[in-house]
Amino acid sequence: MAEEITVLLADDHPVVRGGLRALFDTLDGIRVVAEAADGAGAIREALLNRPDVILLDVRMPGMGGIDAARRIAIDVPEAGIIMLTMVDDDVLVTDALQAGARGYLLKGAESDEIERAVRSVAAGDAVFSSAIVPGVVGRMRGPASTPAIGSLTARERQLLDLIARGLSNTAIAERMGIAPKTVGNHISSVFLKLRVATRAEAIVLARDAGFGR
Repeated sequence: MAEEITVLLADDHPVVRGGLRALFDTLDGIRVVAEAADGAGAIREALLNRPDVILLDVRMPGMGGIDAARRIAIDVPEAGIIMLTMVDDDVLVTDALQAGARGYLLKGAESDEIERAVRSVAAGDAVFSSAIVPGVVGRMRGPASTPAIGSLTARERQLLDLIARGLSNTAIAERMGIAPKTVGNHISSVFLKLRVATRAEAIVLARDAGFGR
């Protein structure tokens, strides 16, 4: 039997939270464990419940979702963060990714798209609403270059070297002593900094720079 996916919902609109909770109540293997109405509450509930996936509204009273994502990515790195918003904005998408999010969904997304996103992020992948994929990929496919590797942290350079050697997320997690879901978070950050959209592109760029040998 597949392991249950636990979810935290953070949105200042009770109707939105209620709708999402009702959706997840109908799905096997996904359970809402906590809710929050602002960024500070999201951080608190993330620390208390250690959910697998967090759905964060971008704009909330007080601390917004992106600022909350930055804190959660540090304090609860194993959690996969999906930003949920009405705004289709490439700049916000980039800000969300830089904050540690692994997904970005519009509130108008269909139920099956939300379900796929939660299951994918829980498995360590990155996901985006079909409506914003072209803009995200376009920004990420800007001119990647070896100097961009200089912006990586020591931890990210170690991860890139293991990616260049062809290791899986599970194998990388074992080598680095972290959870596979945390590897997924780090990979999203590395891809954004290198401006690549796929693992294959990252491997080519890394090997050209001398990694993976």
